[in-house]
Amino acid sequence: MQTIDKEKAVSMIEQAEKITFLTGAGVSTASGVPDYRSLFGIYTGIERPEYLLSQTCLLEEPKKFYSFVQTMYHPNAKPNTIHKKMAELEKSKNIWVISQNVDGLHKAAGTQHLVDFHGDLYDCYCTRCGQKVSAKTYLFSDRHDQCGGQIRPNIVLYEEGLKEQAIATSIEAVSKAELIVIVGTSFQVHPFCYLIHYASDTSEILVINESAVQLNREAYFLKEDAVKVFENIV
Repeated sequence: MQTIDKEKAVSMIEQAEKITFLTGAGVSTASGVPDYRSLFGIYTGIERPEYLLSQTCLLEEPKKFYSFVQTMYHPNAKPNTIHKKMAELEKSKNIWVISQNVDGLHKAAGTQHLVDFHGDLYDCYCTRCGQKVSAKTYLFSDRHDQCGGQIRPNIVLYEEGLKEQAIATSIEAVSKAELIVIVGTSFQVHPFCYLIHYASDTSEILVINESAVQLNREAYFLKEDAVKVFENIV
């Protein structure tokens, strides 16, 4: 992995016409949304967080599931410079954003070509009748007032499979990109990290992160706060 400076990274993004961004929790920390496994992350001090976000917990211990999922909501969070700049680039370039995040901030920023790979906390529905329910209603109660069914957010839980459409669209977006930019993620979560295997042999890969990631091919690496990079993109 070749280390580069901020000017080079900005230039690569400004010059490319077909860009696919692969984003993780680090993209939203500047918006006040904690990541998962850092010192102050969502999982800090929580025993068996993977269980609390599992299909088993949802079905067998719904109160415990609901209590934990409520901590993941940050309704006052706003898109930051990274989200906004990616949405702005879409107006003049062929841009796709494939995000591991479930916070809805890419959508709030106006990104149209977006795959919420793991779903969206703000897309809620009743598991009994299937009716859509607002996140505000869900945060008040996890029981549907019309049928008594359990409400849940449309996110991919442990033990659940990813949506085939999300996988197919992501693969296509990666395979057609001339530049793939990995931002704010350890890039260790499967199968999200496998998407890089579908990159064209001619595409360039840029990693903007606080730490390096493991890839199966050559890439450019900038160790930097992504906000400082994206605020310089024209």
